[in-house]
Amino acid sequence: MASSKQLSRFWEWGRNIVCVGRNYAEHAKEMGSALPAEPLFFLKPSSAYVREGSPIVRPYYCRNLHHEVELGVLIGRRAQAVPQEQAMEHVAGYALCLDMTARDTQEQCKKKGLPWTLAKGFGSSCPVSEFVPKEKIPDPHKLRIWLKVNGKLRQDGDTSSMIFSIPYLISYISHIFTLEEGDLILTGSPEGVGSVEANDEIEAGIRDVVTMRFKVTQGTEPRSPKGV
Repeated sequence: MASSKQLSRFWEWGRNIVCVGRNYAEHAKEMGSALPAEPLFFLKPSSAYVREGSPIVRPYYCRNLHHEVELGVLIGRRAQAVPQEQAMEHVAGYALCLDMTARDTQEQCKKKGLPWTLAKGFGSSCPVSEFVPKEKIPDPHKLRIWLKVNGKLRQDGDTSSMIFSIPYLISYISHIFTLEEGDLILTGSPEGVGSVEANDEIEAGIRDVVTMRFKVTQGTEPRSPKGV
């Protein structure tokens, strides 16, 4: 996995953020969604990354911003049509991630049959922790991930509850498009997602591994160009 780029700073140069939806049964249930027969995924732009010290900005068009805490899997070696048995050989490490979602916008998009980009791909919609090398997590399917808002526990789930395992996801996605070094897969959120407001503080962690903290701020509507 030798590279001229630092995998530990993947957010600076990684190209693709692949997000898996409904990968925990209880989360699908709380959203009123059917369990998927195969992985459901969507993409965020790399400009969605945000790191500690910078805020999560609620889009000006959003009135119901939700948090979703997830385990991120960082690809360390190009993966194309990889069999499940070899999938973990392409993993460099992990990160704790948030899939921030403009829930009201998402609901409108669903009703109209439109893509979810406005709801999922806005700037700062993918907060990430420090990079965690693969060697520090012997089994990524035995992790406790949690999230608090203003000190109150909202999400507390175990990655053993994933519907589709990490090797399955890597194999499945890599048969659809090639995963490149620095790509990040968000593996789904456990139950307990909920709304946050401007000035709220989000704290999240992988138990005994890593934590992160973010403030939420309110975005402002851009001015229309002259003549529009």
